Amino acid sequence: MFKRHTILAIALLSSLIGFNAMANQAADLEIENPFVREMPPTAPATGAFMTMINSSDQDIAIVSAKSDAAKTVELHTHTHDNGVMRMREIPKILVPAMGQAELKPGGLHIMLINPTRALKEGDEVRIVVTLKDGSEQEIIAPVRKIMGMGQHKGMGHGMKNM
Repeated sequence: MFKRHTILAIALLSSLIGFNAMANQAADLEIENPFVREMPPTAPATGAFMTMINSSDQDIAIVSAKSDAAKTVELHTHTHDNGVMRMREIPKILVPAMGQAELKPGGLHIMLINPTRALKEGDEVRIVVTLKDGSEQEIIAPVRKIMGMGQHKGMGHGMKNM
């Protein structure tokens, strides 16, 4: 009887250790220079930008994000459609093995839609990204004023462009 319980305990412990090792890609993901673009109080959305660095030998996929600063948070990119730059939601942001993904105006970004409060320069926004393996990474992003309240060179961030 003792031997059977010992074997079950070892099996359970092994599976938990294995799960912990698999579900920890967040430990290999470093975030540099995060920020959220300041917006007028009535603006319907803003973006979060940063550099994501993967120090592992396997790709890391960001599959979702959440924040208490917005009712809806989506992963986005920009596309060119007949000379018009448009934003669209994407299912994931891939950070290549031993590489990085740049989230920047006019490219990949995290979209904060229907803000729950005015986001002003100097504020901080907490964003939690979920990776494909289920692990999470918390990001604290300061709010920055960029090119005169939301005007980005080459970036149409108005909701009409979506």
